[in-house]
Amino acid sequence: QFDLKEKRSFFGQRKDYWDFLCQGLARCRQEHEGVRFVTSLDKLKTPVGRGRAFLRYCLVHRQLAESLQLCLLDLENLREWYYARSPFLSPQHRVEILGSLYELDSVTFHLAL
Repeated sequence: QFDLKEKRSFFGQRKDYWDFLCQGLARCRQEHEGVRFVTSLDKLKTPVGRGRAFLRYCLVHRQLAESLQLCLLDLENLREWYYARSPFLSPQHRVEILGSLYELDSVTFHLAL
């Protein structure tokens, strides 16, 4: 969420990193299993809750690095969602973040989805 621009939906609800992830993944793939799973959960009412559930899903299924990398491919979309000092907009920081996340893929997570 660091340096995420404040955006609102048509109805005034604040958009969050969940909306960024959905938009980024929709541009790269037809449908992401994690997005489909999270949107099927009726208990989740807020974008932050959905984002957290998506992160847990990706950790359990070892997909966090790949999913985020797909979202970070479109620099124009990144600039639309994040301010200039975001680490996602720095090529060096982006490589470091993704490298750490790919290392994290080797860890087995047992999280309640």
